[in-house]
Amino acid sequence: MNRKLIIVALLAVFAASGPAADPNTDLVVNARKRVTVVENRTVIVDGVTRTTAVSVQKPLAFKAAIDPKKTAVVVCDMWDDHWCKAASTRCAELAKTADPVLKACREKGMTIIHCPSDCMDFYKEHAARKRMQAVKKADPPKAKDLPNPPLPVDDSDGGCDDEKPVKSFKAWTRQHAAITIDADKDYITDNGGEVYSLMAEKGLTTLIVMGVHTNMCVLNRTFAIKQMVKWGKDVYLVRDITDAMYSPKMKPFVTHEKGTELIIEHIELH
Repeated sequence: MNRKLIIVALLAVFAASGPAADPNTDLVVNARKRVTVVENRTVIVDGVTRTTAVSVQKPLAFKAAIDPKKTAVVVCDMWDDHWCKAASTRCAELAKTADPVLKACREKGMTIIHCPSDCMDFYKEHAARKRMQAVKKADPPKAKDLPNPPLPVDDSDGGCDDEKPVKSFKAWTRQHAAITIDADKDYITDNGGEVYSLMAEKGLTTLIVMGVHTNMCVLNRTFAIKQMVKWGKDVYLVRDITDAMYSPKMKPFVTHEKGTELIIEHIELH
């Protein structure tokens, strides 16, 4: 991934403006990424005080101008249910938060794409699904060969923080009902090629991702962060409408909330 991948909070974005933006089109959002800087640190070695240069990671907050008419918003796997009940409960709360944000995005002219993976049969007759299927196929460019550093948390157990996790299974049938799908404007898919084709057809260059889970679907689905960055899109994550699959029983043995924060910082850095 490259530095185009940054994190943005959208809940208060629509009242903002700034000198770097086109006042007729752009929104200015509060964005954040992490950068590596070199600092001098004082250390004591064998009783001798020395100054040494060390690399440290620091958050960098900045303003980013985006053109709503060139921006798509992907709702990533915010399902109606999940095999992990704690994850399902958190997703339900995020869905309630996401809906008014999506309404504001839609009113500003952004293209809303609902991506509940494995649920296309449920939506096969929906106008938003048929609208996506009618988009002319566009071949994406050769994917960039980008680094894929390891995550800061161990999710090898599936990441469920239930007291007694069950074996994973497909518990979802549709997107969470708290999220409105505009039958006249929105799109439905779970395929990255279709998202890319839609962006090509409409001239969209920026992709905003919200949903679950940061360390799994949000990073790895074909319609989400890694693949879209590899295809040259400017990608943002809405950091306050996302979650992770992480259990405090696994390394680095922190709370679920801290685990999610660590993954967000990982995305901000890489």
